[in-house]
Amino acid sequence: MQKIIFPASEEAADERADKYLAQQLPQYSRSFFQKLFKEQLVEADGHPIKASFRLASQELAVTIPDAETPDIKPEDIPLDILYEDDDLLVVNKPKGMVVHPAHGHYSGTLVNALMYHCHDSLSGINGILRPGIVHRIDMDTTGSLIVCKNDKAHRAIAEQLKVHSITRRYRAIVHGTVKEDSGTINAPIGRHPLERKKMAVNEQNGKPAVTHYQVLKRFRQFTYIECELETGRTHQIRVHMASIHHPLLGDTVYGPSKCPYPLQGQTLHAMTIGFLHPSTGEYMEFSAPLPDYFEKLLAKMP
Repeated sequence: MQKIIFPASEEAADERADKYLAQQLPQYSRSFFQKLFKEQLVEADGHPIKASFRLASQELAVTIPDAETPDIKPEDIPLDILYEDDDLLVVNKPKGMVVHPAHGHYSGTLVNALMYHCHDSLSGINGILRPGIVHRIDMDTTGSLIVCKNDKAHRAIAEQLKVHSITRRYRAIVHGTVKEDSGTINAPIGRHPLERKKMAVNEQNGKPAVTHYQVLKRFRQFTYIECELETGRTHQIRVHMASIHHPLLGDTVYGPSKCPYPLQGQTLHAMTIGFLHPSTGEYMEFSAPLPDYFEKLLAKMP
């Protein structure tokens, strides 16, 4: 178990204990905190408190229990492999598939499929929940993803991601008519100040984020665009396009709550990925074809 101490602070005065902890420890969910309060693992001045407790000038102590390690099993799930060698794979991830196991998703993930396909040949740097995973895309985003088979490859690809030298081009459909033929959005992205599960343009606490976009086709109410990432922040394209009032079609988190088409999540496809091969140093580039639903949507748009 880990015990975290928050010294008495005037800034926390009259704040609800659960709200204060959510701000201080954003990596944990609301349900996780509810469980901590229920199990009397949150104390003020040495006494267990409830979630609704109003803080004054007390020292707050939170005990984080050791995480239970789930048993991740290989699963015979078909993979659309764009490229494979002894160091890595490039896969075309389908819509609705979670990249790696997490709370609520311990089966049916890309990792479960990779463990079946690669057996023990996956990098271990990111731990047992994310073998081979060096970067990821959202559950409802489709397209190209690099998977590393050994730690040497993992380190090499991770370094390229760190210095933003990997080519990543996406296709998306956004609300409204984008007037400029091309543009760049340079706005830092961080955790939303009020809604913890969302990201936002955050000038104070965000990390640098740059997205280049180009119009491919304009429709009556929507625009088909290509986006190229200079950085790779969580939900970057979704947040950036929403910030200029062109949220992605189907994105009910950052766009309209109702979608005019029967879609599962945002219309976003990681089409092209390019990188230097970790062993040969050769530049390689791969493109995943647009998924059928995306093609049909473009074909019927007025």
